[in-house]
Amino acid sequence: MLDETAKGVFTIACTPFRPNGALDEASLDSMTDFYADRGATGLTILGIMGEAGKLSAAESETVIQRVTSRTDLPVIVGVSATGLAPMQALASKAMDAGAAGVMVAPPHTLQTDGQIVSYYLSVAEALGDTPWVLQDFPQVTGVVIPTSVILQIVKDCPACVMLKHEDWPGLEKISALRAASDAGARRISILCGNGGQFLLEEMIRGADGAMTGFAYPEMMRDVVAAMTAAEEPRARDLFDAYLPLVRYECQPGLGIAIRKYTLARRGAIAHDTVRKPGPKLSPAAIAEIETLIARQERRLAELG
Repeated sequence: MLDETAKGVFTIACTPFRPNGALDEASLDSMTDFYADRGATGLTILGIMGEAGKLSAAESETVIQRVTSRTDLPVIVGVSATGLAPMQALASKAMDAGAAGVMVAPPHTLQTDGQIVSYYLSVAEALGDTPWVLQDFPQVTGVVIPTSVILQIVKDCPACVMLKHEDWPGLEKISALRAASDAGARRISILCGNGGQFLLEEMIRGADGAMTGFAYPEMMRDVVAAMTAAEEPRARDLFDAYLPLVRYECQPGLGIAIRKYTLARRGAIAHDTVRKPGPKLSPAAIAEIETLIARQERRLAELG
């Protein structure tokens, strides 16, 4: 079961589709193996970058069953929904299938700090003992969760064991949360997203690792390992080698297509299909990705 000590790299998994848009179950297997082989500490499925909103309930259950049965890694399942009933139902299915915990993002309707706290108290009641992750991603959800509100939720909801940190800029928030835990507040795991763009600084500020889906999960594995071993110069050299592609992949709206193209190129999935409605890469974009990958490979070879 997921708990407050979680650390490392929980890779946000994409959802693979065949060219006709159907769920690609064979690629779910190969993708799960790919992430495990490249050092993932855990997996997060049915997240925003997993195109969860485009899946039927039956497809979501298939993804959960296929991934949890394929790996011994802890699996976190995104169960965000407009209502508590569907959230509770999907969370129950996920945990019955062997998931380690679930993740919940706030609905866009929350406008005040009081509404946010009240909502997550309701989430905690609905989920019971199921360990859950608070997803803080205001760029997508439109809900800004101040540090004080996160601390209140952590205090009032013992089953909240992790923050999926994707606020931007958000480094000061990590520092404030860690200062609060140093002063006696309950400490929870903090894993960070945003494609890994600020992973180095996030680790320095007190994050426990990454929860994002950059198509080279070994970058996050190696950077987190180097930082944990107090080898910051090595971590910076590795991070710098990957940063141009990290930056390119983080384009709003187009990022999922770039990530899936790279994952298909690397053999993790069979097709780079983004389910409609979704973007498709132009020949110019593909050429840019190939240039970045070639330069990245040369830089990594120089580092040894």
